Amino acid sequence: TQHSGLRTQDSALAMADPRPVGLFDSGVGGLSVLREVGVLLPREDVLYLADTAWCPYGQRSVEEICQRSLQVGRWLLARGAKALVVACNTASAAALDTLRAQLEVPVVGMEPAVKPAAALTRSGRIGVLATPRTAESERLARLIQRYAREARVFVQECAELVPLIEQGELGGPRLEAALGRYLEPLLAQQVDVVVLGCTHYPLVQARIQALCGPEVQVVNPAPAVARQLARVLDQHGLRAPDTQPSQVDWWTTGSPAQLGQLLAALGHPGRPSQAAV
Repeated sequence: TQHSGLRTQDSALAMADPRPVGLFDSGVGGLSVLREVGVLLPREDVLYLADTAWCPYGQRSVEEICQRSLQVGRWLLARGAKALVVACNTASAAALDTLRAQLEVPVVGMEPAVKPAAALTRSGRIGVLATPRTAESERLARLIQRYAREARVFVQECAELVPLIEQGELGGPRLEAALGRYLEPLLAQQVDVVVLGCTHYPLVQARIQALCGPEVQVVNPAPAVARQLARVLDQHGLRAPDTQPSQVDWWTTGSPAQLGQLLAALGHPGRPSQAAV
């Protein structure tokens, strides 16, 4: 028995894959996903690319976002990524099917947490905060149709939030004013669940929750994405070895110094490198 146990252990080690997971967003929004990946998969190395030169994605055309996501995905694969996490709702809505068709690694994407929100709501009234491109996406419309047909879903475009967060406005009067403007119409509709439909928004979740009040549940989809990544890595035998200490390799298409400052403010000290994508 001992011998067969050793053999099983050897084969498990042989299946372990020390290569990093590639994770990208238009900026620092993907940190909300990275945090959950770190909690659930503490052995996985991550290549994080902040595509700051193209931020925000939410105001670009679907074609542009799709093309750019492919470029970024291929760049991460060229650096050894064994799986790809599209840690951006806008890019997921525009490009997920294309990425899965054209890249030779598993691809995990975001989707607004409409299904869990439909299970949580007591009033049958759900609010969704999203970028302009996600707000009008077929993907969101399909989710609402599929999971929230019995509820009333109010989708609020939030064009200003991503640029403010990227500028390091994680509190203060400008952020509060913008959040107030976006939340007011949802609260007027007496929603009791608010879905964070962009990975940047959980970075200011405490402020959103404070403005909504305790009777409103705020839903962050990032933990579900980390769980899906864990399932996908297991399915494909791609988990990192148990002995591997993990690290994050930070990259940006914008200013490394600027990203470094923002990472420090968000509790992720790192020294980003310049990525020519």
